[in-house]
Amino acid sequence: MAAASLYLPFLPLLAKQILLNNFLSDIPALALASDNVDPDQLRRPRHWDIHSVRRFMISFGLVGSVFDFATFAFLILVVHATSDVFQTAWFVESLLTELAIVLVVRTHKRLWRSSPSRLLAALALGTGAIAIAIPFAPFASWFGFVPLPGPVLAGLLAITALYVFVSEVTKTWLFDHGSRGKHRRMAMSTHERHTTGKSARLSG
Repeated sequence: MAAASLYLPFLPLLAKQILLNNFLSDIPALALASDNVDPDQLRRPRHWDIHSVRRFMISFGLVGSVFDFATFAFLILVVHATSDVFQTAWFVESLLTELAIVLVVRTHKRLWRSSPSRLLAALALGTGAIAIAIPFAPFASWFGFVPLPGPVLAGLLAITALYVFVSEVTKTWLFDHGSRGKHRRMAMSTHERHTTGKSARLSG
């Protein structure tokens, strides 16, 4: 949004639109405590790995930024959106992707192979439906929204679907890479302990 503000002659989102976006995107978070956990994640205790956290932040941050710019390009260069259409479309797109990423990263498995809790799924899907419906609601103009043309809405849904696909690929790479890195670190640690013990016995 900061980069887009330097280029656009208007704000990408109004303050009240940002607040509404943040409020709606937090609704599914209320159900995270009730979410299902995959059985393979409960077999042994888990420890924080700062290397994995850093890779996660950088990788998904870059993926999100790429799709942000793709959405900007679609709205500006393809549909030549006016300020109100741009803001409405960006509100819908950003909210849909925020909801989608919650369902993607909640599991190490593919999105469709791990069922979230009924409450989490209901809140995520319900909030997504609200995001799409808000521009057509009677009070939409108070937030600065306008009804989105069919081609614009179809383009946003296509971008969201592609974002989910790329996020799934990124997740798989991250977890596979993290597992191999963890095994390497454990092997190196075991080798270091063995070498240190051997050196101590020889010096003794």
